[in-house]
Amino acid sequence: MSNTAKIGYARVSTTDQSEELQTQALERASCYQIYTDHGRTGRTMARPQLEAALKALRPGDTLTVWKLDRLGRNVCGLSELLENLEKRGVFFESLTEGIDTSKSVGKLMFHILSAMAEMESNLVSERTKAGLAAMRERNGDAGAGPGRPARLSEAQRLQLVTMRSQVNPMTGNVWTIRDLAGFFSVGASTITRTLDKGILL
Repeated sequence: MSNTAKIGYARVSTTDQSEELQTQALERASCYQIYTDHGRTGRTMARPQLEAALKALRPGDTLTVWKLDRLGRNVCGLSELLENLEKRGVFFESLTEGIDTSKSVGKLMFHILSAMAEMESNLVSERTKAGLAAMRERNGDAGAGPGRPARLSEAQRLQLVTMRSQVNPMTGNVWTIRDLAGFFSVGASTITRTLDKGILL
């Protein structure tokens, strides 16, 4: 091992099946060691394996992720993490977006992309809250009632997959199959089938 090393970090949500995709990419990027958090939301930076990866980093090392949203979805947390790494003399690299903070353009790209990631997350949250309000108005607090449509539109399927790894603002926990079924007014089996088709976050 050289004096500096690449430390890889991966995050997979409850239904995310992209762990192998992430680890293979990190291995190809010559990561010395890879830390993976399972079933953890990207909205909080308090994750056991992320903390372990950060502790393992030394000056001159690089923290590498497959994609920016695997590290986090909160621009404030991401910015604070980047600043902390910079103070420690540690670089950051995101393979998908081509970010490399060992270069000045990489630092700029990091801040731009992290801001865009938070904006996208906020939009999903706003749509989620609007959908919950509509569901309550339509069915009351008991959840979805009869007359559920048999299918989800393409846009709804994409939204479903995104929401599965996020926090339900009504419960403070990750969306469950039952929560999602109520939100989209479909049966739990429809939600399960959609997620089982392998659409990845």
